[in-house]
Amino acid sequence: MLDALSKLSASPSLRWRTLALALAFGLALPGVAPANDKLDALIAQFRPKALPEGFSSANGRLESEQVEIATKLPGRIAEVLVKEGDAVDQGQVLARMDVADIRAQLSAAEAQERRAQQARVLAEAVIAQRESELTLAEQELGRVEALLAKGFATDQTRDQRRAAKNVADAGLNAAKASQSDAVAAIDAARAEIVRIHTILDDSELKAPRRGRIEYRLAQSGEVLGAGSRVLTLIDLTDVYMTVFVPSHVAARLGYDDDARLIIDAIPQYVVPSKVSFVASEAQFTPKAVETQEEREKLMFRVKLTLPPDLLRKYENEVKTGVRGMAYLRVDHAKDWPEALKVKLPQ
Repeated sequence: MLDALSKLSASPSLRWRTLALALAFGLALPGVAPANDKLDALIAQFRPKALPEGFSSANGRLESEQVEIATKLPGRIAEVLVKEGDAVDQGQVLARMDVADIRAQLSAAEAQERRAQQARVLAEAVIAQRESELTLAEQELGRVEALLAKGFATDQTRDQRRAAKNVADAGLNAAKASQSDAVAAIDAARAEIVRIHTILDDSELKAPRRGRIEYRLAQSGEVLGAGSRVLTLIDLTDVYMTVFVPSHVAARLGYDDDARLIIDAIPQYVVPSKVSFVASEAQFTPKAVETQEEREKLMFRVKLTLPPDLLRKYENEVKTGVRGMAYLRVDHAKDWPEALKVKLPQ
């Protein structure tokens, strides 16, 4: 059989099939595999790497929470200040809407407030004048009533002074009402100013948290309706990998259990993570689960979250969507094997 394989391998077009046959039968090809390091590496890739007892593995990809940055009010986009891939801080202005008409409304409201302020000042001056007139009318009425008691004044004179006092009192009340109207107008103008400032603030689209711009969905000059998406932000403080494990593994996992991630793009590093979620219901359920064998096929979703301090340190290296392997320790009495001990870039 070895001779047959040797003859086949002599043809360059059949070398790979020869290798496949050799692997299938567990045979070594003299002068082929030992002589070629690259071939050894290729063969090693086909050999299964068994995990120690007490550990389990699953594949998944890095994910992050997405935040949609959208307009609150309809209008035209004046400028978009970021591009895809930019890292942004919480509160940073990402885009601005055209607010020329809103600023015109603000100017009108501020002018209305100034007019109301002037009306209040005028009303206060009139109040002072009416109070003086009322004081004088009360004094004159008092003097006439004293003279009338002594017989030196007539009832007509008293009635005239009383009428003058009533007119002064009514004038004072009218002035106070004008003052109240002016104060109310000031309050209304100020409320309008606050409302317009709120609109102006909403016209600046700001980052609700630190993250990275994943998608830019609108450009400067576009007219958008209320609620239209402009940018998509990924949260760099909440990165995780979702995996699916069989029921016997999920049952032995606890929250905050240590886990390890090896990303396909950087297999030389081992990234620490924590179990942050274990689904209470199976995600993949066979049609029949009457036997123990079928119950073992139930798959549960598990979420493995990367530590926030690690994300901050390697923020520029964090990429969502990349795939990798997750390793879970189901026997907490066992130590992590050497190949799964944390190893990070320096």
